[in-house]
Amino acid sequence: MNTKIKQTVQEKYGEAARRVAAGEASACCGASACCDTEVDPITKDLYDDSQKSLLPDAAVKASLGCGNPTALAELKPGETVLDLGSGGGIDVLLSARRVGPTGKAYGLDMTEDMLALARENQRKVGIENVEFLKGEIENIPLPDCSIDVIISNCVINLSADKDRVMREAFRVLKPGGRFAVSDVVVRGDVPDDIRKSMLLWVGCIAGALRDDDYAAKLANAGFESIDIEPTRVYNIEDARSFLSAEGVDVDTIARQVEGKFISAFVRAKKPNPAPCCSPGCCQEELNRH
Repeated sequence: MNTKIKQTVQEKYGEAARRVAAGEASACCGASACCDTEVDPITKDLYDDSQKSLLPDAAVKASLGCGNPTALAELKPGETVLDLGSGGGIDVLLSARRVGPTGKAYGLDMTEDMLALARENQRKVGIENVEFLKGEIENIPLPDCSIDVIISNCVINLSADKDRVMREAFRVLKPGGRFAVSDVVVRGDVPDDIRKSMLLWVGCIAGALRDDDYAAKLANAGFESIDIEPTRVYNIEDARSFLSAEGVDVDTIARQVEGKFISAFVRAKKPNPAPCCSPGCCQEELNRH
């Protein structure tokens, strides 16, 4: 991960974890958009009351996602799940309940404060089939072909090396394994200056891909059955106050922005049989890129 981007992400998400640990609501990442998950149009209403009732309040408050991958990933009892950029652990804990005691859920995060918060949330709910790992999503600290399902919630867009993320995800998935993530995606062309302002609003320094670029990167990594399903479309009114504070003439850019920034559920599958599934071969392939 680019050093500057990595540092910025760690600072933003570390601050969010500390706010939650202190009993405050998490904040959105935009420079002028300090709102909690009940009013922010990106993070609001992602989890229903039945899901939230199973979790500590701190896990819910620490959610900075843009979707609910656990509701869409069709997890099965006994499966092993990995959450890339697991934050306060909300999707890991929900996944652990879905896969049951014969399954396991891993959470991977590079931010110490988030890991500490996630482990405390795990302790509060007493779920044992969970393990939180420190590391970067570009270098997953797990063996080849060890995971049934990869989930993630609005994190891959933050990576400066998305091709590496896709290849690593492919490496750790078992043949037939599923990639099932929520992420921010751009549909169509948007002028660079407008794109920059909108992505700053959507989430920290979000580097959202165009939908066709996202699909191409998955295909290049070896995935098949790729599908990108919109789950929430952001309109210009959602971002009006933030963009106005940034000096953007909202009414002028409205037609160029409307309907182009979305949260999406991105599905893909590792082929079965996969071209790479024996011990060590995936890493050898990864190193050649």
